[in-house]
Amino acid sequence: MSESPDGQVDAHRTVLLRGGTVHSPADPFATAMVVERGSVAWVGSEGAADSFADAADEVVQLDGALVTPAFTDAHVHTTATGLALTGLDLSAARTLAEALDRVRAHAAARPGDRVILGHGWDATRWPERRSPSRTELDEAAGGRPLYLTRVDAHSAVVSSALLDLVPGVTGLPGFHLDGPLVRDAHHAVRRAAHASVTPRQRTDAQRAALRRAASLGIGSLHECAGPDISGEDDLTGLLTLADIEPGPRVLGYWAERITDAKGAERLRDLGAIGAGGDLFVDGSLGSHTASLDEQYADAPHAGVSYLDTAAVAAHVVACTEASLQAGFHAIGDAAVTTVVEGVRAAAQIVGLAPVRAARHRVEHAEMLTPETIAAFAELGLTASVQPAFDAAWGGEDGMYAQRLGRERARTLNPYAALLRAGVALALGSDSPVTPLDPWGTVRAAAFHRTPEHRISVRAAFTAHTRGGWRAVGRDDAGVLVPGAPADYAVWRTGDLVVQAPDERVARWSTDPRSGTPGLPDLTPGGELPVCLRTVVDGHTVYARPNE
Repeated sequence: MSESPDGQVDAHRTVLLRGGTVHSPADPFATAMVVERGSVAWVGSEGAADSFADAADEVVQLDGALVTPAFTDAHVHTTATGLALTGLDLSAARTLAEALDRVRAHAAARPGDRVILGHGWDATRWPERRSPSRTELDEAAGGRPLYLTRVDAHSAVVSSALLDLVPGVTGLPGFHLDGPLVRDAHHAVRRAAHASVTPRQRTDAQRAALRRAASLGIGSLHECAGPDISGEDDLTGLLTLADIEPGPRVLGYWAERITDAKGAERLRDLGAIGAGGDLFVDGSLGSHTASLDEQYADAPHAGVSYLDTAAVAAHVVACTEASLQAGFHAIGDAAVTTVVEGVRAAAQIVGLAPVRAARHRVEHAEMLTPETIAAFAELGLTASVQPAFDAAWGGEDGMYAQRLGRERARTLNPYAALLRAGVALALGSDSPVTPLDPWGTVRAAAFHRTPEHRISVRAAFTAHTRGGWRAVGRDDAGVLVPGAPADYAVWRTGDLVVQAPDERVARWSTDPRSGTPGLPDLTPGGELPVCLRTVVDGHTVYARPNE
């Protein structure tokens, strides 16, 4: 694609893309698209494209490439993602010893950092089957403050020097003398660790994360911020950066309970579009803090609950009355039930129709029952889910099975049941918990480790494009039809197919005569599509070098 002198496609020019495949419900056989003033103006066949060529300011030869709507990642922690990209990432450490070696090397390479920050360790994958001790951390860090979050970001191991910076931490719930910190103790050390990040480091991390997202065909991100995750300056700084520099759109959520219109206005002043994201009802399965109806299989308790039904109801009432979207982080079955009961109680106060119209969200929603799935549909709740969780931790011998036992683990992340019930899905990564990887996310949903939970590639793709826009109340975006925003990505890929989760499901849609638009073959083990260009609102925000 040719560019204007400043390196950006001019949104006020008319651009014709032709000679490829355009994934559009407006024309399942489309090979061309016209973009005008930041919007899709037309999609259609190669023959019809000739009539637009003379009037176009620019004609782009796709050379057989695929054009799709840009992805929306519906759950991201942008600064933490950037810090993992630019700093100490322990997700690839295969042993405890290797993780400690990486800490030593990073500490030696960054002598000026006030606190050594790292992310991504997972003891369930290590042969040692344990987290690093405080003595080991003190040695690896050379006596410096060190903060290392577990892969799920709901617990952390820290050095003695970091504990010294947090007076009273030893008396907080969730403190363990020589093990991962959870709950209030974790939140306290996280605040101290993040306070060490300079404004320059924060901006550099955010910029790195946004650039990575753009390079993967992601056109918009839902930033899930909040007082227990990041500071207000982090959110406002990110929104400002996204506004002034070319890159993905950023839609911000702030996870703070509100009780009245004044609280809602304060969130809007921050730039947040909703009072949700990671407003914690519980924690995570990996850290044993997800709230369960029955005890963990490998721990003598049933997790942690941060909010009760009354608190959920009060928040939903205040948000609904203020025309603000509410949202909750809920993973365990007890936590999901708390959300459902709270939202239903709110609907009895303000009415079911206003609650449904608000499209309140539940993040993660992993442990569902037929009853809670039906309640999601009844209450108009959007399930903001992360299929890569199943790819990472599902299966007969995965972390889920370790924490819950195999029988309960098989019930997790039932995407097919949610879609059958009419529940809206929005797909995301929860990066840096799992990486930004949109096609990998679609693959994980379509090839779920539990076969009955699989959905078609088309359904997963829709949930990762249009679903993210619907989750923020926009029904006119995330799809390439006339009038939609010109947010799209261009891909180099192999043959296009229609993949259903079972040969008995949607058999007609796999027949070429049905006119169902094809998508890349995502069979596990095969190569994923390569992003050649990402365009947001008609502006190029990423172009693959030498393409």
